[in-house]
Amino acid sequence: MPRKTKVCLAMIVRNEEANLDEALSLAKGWADEIVIVDDHSTDRTVEIARKYTDKIFSRKMDLEGRQRNFAVSKSSYDWVMFQDGDERLTQELKDEIDHDLDNHNGVSYGYWVPRKNYFGKVWLRHGGFYPSPHIKLYHREYLAWKEEPGELVHPGLNHLKPFKVTNFKNHLIHYNFRNVEDLIQKTNRQTTFEALKWHLQGRKVTLSHGLWKPLDRFMKRYVMKKGYKDGFYGFVAAYLSGFYQFAAYSKFREIQKNKEYLHLLNPELTKTDKS
Repeated sequence: MPRKTKVCLAMIVRNEEANLDEALSLAKGWADEIVIVDDHSTDRTVEIARKYTDKIFSRKMDLEGRQRNFAVSKSSYDWVMFQDGDERLTQELKDEIDHDLDNHNGVSYGYWVPRKNYFGKVWLRHGGFYPSPHIKLYHREYLAWKEEPGELVHPGLNHLKPFKVTNFKNHLIHYNFRNVEDLIQKTNRQTTFEALKWHLQGRKVTLSHGLWKPLDRFMKRYVMKKGYKDGFYGFVAAYLSGFYQFAAYSKFREIQKNKEYLHLLNPELTKTDKS
C-alpha cells in the first residue's frame, strides 16, 4: 500500500559515478521526489542522476551544512531523507519508515538510522563502526544543519522546535571503503578539512594531542571495542582511525605555521583568520 506521507530523498554529491546508479535505483519508486545537489562533478554523476530526477542543482561546496540546507530548500515536501552516495537503502528500512510516518505519533520529527559499515566486502561489526547511527530522516520545520564556519565538515543540527528523536531498528548499508587505497585517499582528504575546521574554530591543538590521541583512538577501537574480531580489516580500520588524528594534527600545524590548505576554503570563511 503506498505511503500517504510524502518523502523527499536528498543527496549532496561530487564524483559519485561509481555509486550513484545503484543508490538511486533503490530509492526509485519509494521516494516521492529526489533532489541532487552536485558539487561540480567532473565525471558522469550528473548524467546518471538525470535518469532518476530532473531536480539537479549545481552548487560549489563551501560549508557542508549550507549545502545540505540548500538541498532541503529545493524539496517539495517537509519530510527529508538524506543519503550519501555510498549508502544504500534496504527494503526493511523503507518499510519501517513507511510504517512510522503513516502511523506518526505526533512527537517524533527526527530519526536515527543505524548503518552497516563495510570495508570492501567485510562488514565491520566491531571497533565502534556498528551501529554508527546518524539522523537521516527528519521534518524540516524541526531541524536544520549548522552553517557556522567551525562546522566546515560533519556539521551538527540546530533544533528549531522541541521534538523527540526516535531510533529506527533497520539499517542503511554504507560502503565506506572499497579497499585500503580508498581508505587512505579518504583519510588524506578528510584530515585536511578536519584541520581546517580546527583552524576556523580557533582551537588550541597541542603536540600531546597529536601524539596521544592516535594511540588512544587505536586502542579504543581495536581493543576496548573489539575491532580485532573483524580480522585484518578491523586492524587496518582501527590503525588508520588513529592515524587520522595524527594526520589532522600535522596538517593543523602546517596551517598555523605556513598557512597551508587555506586556498581550499571559500574566501568568505578565511575572514576568520586573524593571523
